[in-house]
Amino acid sequence: MITDRQLKEKWFKFFEEHGFKKIEGFSIIPENDPTVLFTTAGMHPLVPYLLGEKHPAGNKIYDVQRCIRTSDIDSVGDASHLTFFEMLGNWTLGQCDKTTMIKLSYEFLTSPKYLGLDKNKLAVTVFAGNAVAPRDEEAYNAWKSCGIENIFFTSEDNWWALGGGVGPCGPDTEMFYDTGKEKCSENCSPSCDCGKYLEIWNDVFMQYVVEKAGQQAQKLALPNIDTGMGLERTVAIINGAESVYDSGCLKRVIDFINQNATVKYTENESATRSYRIITDHLRSSTFILGDARGVLPSNVGQGYILRRFIRRAVNHSRNIGFDCKLFANIVDIFVDEYGQDYADIKSNRELIKDELLKEVSKFSKALEDGHKEFEKVINGIERHKEFASKNGEKVENIINGKSAFRLYDTFGFPLELTIELAKERGYEVDSEGFNQMFKEHQEKSRQATAGMFKGGLADTSNQSAFLHTATHLLLAGLQKMFGKGVVQKGSNITPERLRFDFNLDHKMTAEELMEVENFVNEAISRAIPVKCEVMSLEQAKKCGAHGTFTNKYGDEVKVYTIGDVSKEICGGPHAENTSQLHHFKIIKEESSSSGIRRIKAILD
Repeated sequence: MITDRQLKEKWFKFFEEHGFKKIEGFSIIPENDPTVLFTTAGMHPLVPYLLGEKHPAGNKIYDVQRCIRTSDIDSVGDASHLTFFEMLGNWTLGQCDKTTMIKLSYEFLTSPKYLGLDKNKLAVTVFAGNAVAPRDEEAYNAWKSCGIENIFFTSEDNWWALGGGVGPCGPDTEMFYDTGKEKCSENCSPSCDCGKYLEIWNDVFMQYVVEKAGQQAQKLALPNIDTGMGLERTVAIINGAESVYDSGCLKRVIDFINQNATVKYTENESATRSYRIITDHLRSSTFILGDARGVLPSNVGQGYILRRFIRRAVNHSRNIGFDCKLFANIVDIFVDEYGQDYADIKSNRELIKDELLKEVSKFSKALEDGHKEFEKVINGIERHKEFASKNGEKVENIINGKSAFRLYDTFGFPLELTIELAKERGYEVDSEGFNQMFKEHQEKSRQATAGMFKGGLADTSNQSAFLHTATHLLLAGLQKMFGKGVVQKGSNITPERLRFDFNLDHKMTAEELMEVENFVNEAISRAIPVKCEVMSLEQAKKCGAHGTFTNKYGDEVKVYTIGDVSKEICGGPHAENTSQLHHFKIIKEESSSSGIRRIKAILD
C-alpha cells in the first residue's frame, strides 16, 4: 500500500538523485493566459521556458502541480475520471535525450526502491510515424532495451501538438498498467476504452515546430522533454483499488458521505456515480475557492465552472439523501489532507466553507424558482391543449427541448430532474431536443474560449507581451491611488486586450479611472526600459519587488523593473521599453465578484 504523500516523496527523491531540481507548483488559476480557465497540466505554467527562455532553477526540473480539467466532466463518476488531480512532472529543457528519459521512467516504475511494479504488467505506446515525422525508433528501442514486450504503435494518440497544429510538437510515449481484465477483442490495446489498460505516465518529446498552418514541421532548435504522472490514478493502481475513489483522502470522503446518506455507496450504479461526483466536485470547489486569486461563484469564466461544480454536487446529494449542510465537513477533510502542501486553502478554510454554503443556499432558492417555472411550462402546455382541442387538434404531453434546457441553464435543473417531475405529471421530455440545445451551448462556450489546446500553451505574441507590461503599470497606478493593499486577483490577456482583477471595496469613479489611465500613459511617454533580473526570492523581497504569488517560481525568481514605477516578480514575457505600448485606454470597469473589481483595457 502507498499513500499520496509517499508517492510524492518517492518522486521527489528519485529526481533529486538524478540531478533534477524541485520547483514549486503554481496557482490553479493561470496568470496572463487567455487560452484556459484553469491550470490543466504541469507544463502549462512553464511555457516560456519550453520556448527557450532560461529557467532560474536550471534545465532539469520537477514538481507536483494541482490541475483542473473540465473536458471530461461528464465522465466523472466512473472509476478513473477526476476534474481536480495532482500531476507529478519533470522537464529537461533545451535537449531531448529520449533513451535516458525512458530508462528513468522504467526505473521509477519497476525498481523495488520506488514503485516496484511488475514490468510484465506494463504496456507502452510509441509514435508510429506520419507525414510530419518518422516512426519513433529511438523510443521503441529504448523500451525494448528495458525488457518491455508490450509495445504498441499509434500515430494519432502518440503525437503531441497544439490546437490548430501550429507551434511546438512531437511524438510521445505513454505508459499503461494492465489491470488484468479480459481483452475486449483480439485487437485490444491501450487505445481501447475497455478498462484493461490504465494510463499512468506520459513522456512528451517536443522535437519539432510548425511555424504556420499548412506547413511541414521543422526540427525545433531547442527541443524539450515534458513528462506527467497522474498521482491519484497511480496510487489507486499500486494499491489495487477498484477506482481512484477507493483509496486515500477520496475514500475518507466517500465513507463520510456513506455514514450520512440514506442511499448507500454501492446500493446501485446511480448512487455510486453520485457519491463520486459529490466527492470530486467538492474537492475541485475547495481548491478554486481557496486559491489565492480569489475566484467565487459567478456566471462567467472560472466562477461559472465553480458554480456548476457546486450545483452538480447539490443535485447528486438529493439523489442519495445527503444533507448539503455537511459539505462544510467535507471541506475540512480536504483542507486537513492538502493544507500542509497548499497554504492558501489552509488559510482560507472558513472562507471556503462560507462561500460554498452561500452558493448552496442560492441554488436551493433557484430550485424553488425552477419548480415554479416548471409549473408555468406545464400550465402553458395545458392551455395550448385546451385551445387546440377547440379546433380539433391534438397536443401531446411533451415538454420541448428548449423549455427543458432553459430549466437547466437558468434554474440549474438537470435533465433527470425535469424528466422525473414530468413523469409524475404524465408528461414526457424531448431529450433529443435538450441534447441539441446543450450541444449548441457547448459549442458557443468552446468558441468563447477558442485557442485552448492540449497542455494550455499561452499566447506569447509581442502585443500580448506589451499588454502584460501594461498590467504592471496598471497595478502600480492602482496602488498609488488606493494603497499597497491592492493586489492582483486575476489576469487574462489576449493580443487584443487585457483584463485585470484586483481587490477594491467600491466601484471606481470616472475621475479615478482617468487618473489611473493618465498614470499609465505618463509612464509610457517616458520611454522607460523594462529591466529583467534573476535573483533569489529573498533578494527580491529585500529590493522591494512586489509579488502576490511568490511561491511559484522556486528559489530563484525573475524581477521586472520599470524605472521608479514598478518592480514585480513575474514570469514574463514583457516589452523591452514602455514606449512600445503607445497608448493605454481603459474601456470598462466592473464587478468581478464580491470585493473584486475588473478593468478591461487596450493599447491603441
